[in-house]
Amino acid sequence: MILEAKNISFSYGKKEVLKGVDFYLKDGDILSLLGKNGCGKTTLLKILLGICKSSGEIKLYGKDLKSYSRKDIAKLIAYIPQVHKIPFDYTVFDVVLMGRLPHIGLFSKYSQEDRDIALSSLKRVGMESFTQKIYSKISGGERQLVFIARAIAQDAKIIFMDEPINGLDYGNQIKFLKLLKDFQKEGYTFLKTTHYPDHALYASNRITMIKDGSIFKDGLLEELNEKSIERLYGVDVEIIQKNGYKFCIPTF
Repeated sequence: MILEAKNISFSYGKKEVLKGVDFYLKDGDILSLLGKNGCGKTTLLKILLGICKSSGEIKLYGKDLKSYSRKDIAKLIAYIPQVHKIPFDYTVFDVVLMGRLPHIGLFSKYSQEDRDIALSSLKRVGMESFTQKIYSKISGGERQLVFIARAIAQDAKIIFMDEPINGLDYGNQIKFLKLLKDFQKEGYTFLKTTHYPDHALYASNRITMIKDGSIFKDGLLEELNEKSIERLYGVDVEIIQKNGYKFCIPTF
């Protein structure tokens, strides 16, 4: 077990967002976290990263999460937020190079090895020709690939992603999901939030569904079926299978 959380509860003021949540992540998982807007998906990610403090217990590789420094967590878990704006006109290469920060001293300079790792990471996602382009001026799909490259450069084998598909065109959605499956084969573990059952069906081996702040369903992909989707989202759907893939379509 890579990550295990027990009895997690969290409130924003008087508003309870999560209550009594148990959660775990296994090595090699692509786990999709599903639920309506405001159900606590992003909050749970931040709690598991130690960004938000909650009640309950969280263990990372068998050790209490509180015993890790932020830098130590960053060496193990990379986080790709839903919105990642860069305030200055950094190049794509510079953004990826920032992934090396957990591995260098506070006032140290990047080494040639750090630069080689950043370039290699860009090549892994097919973005090596973008090294000198300004990050803020490339497309949303290209930015997501750059942040995947940065996560790889960070040398963390666990990657958390908050709504990584938002804003991507259809072609980049499929490219992105296929990339996750390719990296899974290389030993990476992913936890991603999503609004789209289709994407969970295509690129996940496990799902966790949150409803009203509690775990509604948790388990293998078979738990994501017509009945559970209807209960979670309040819509009738049919799941069809073709060429080994499952698709979710609404029924009217």
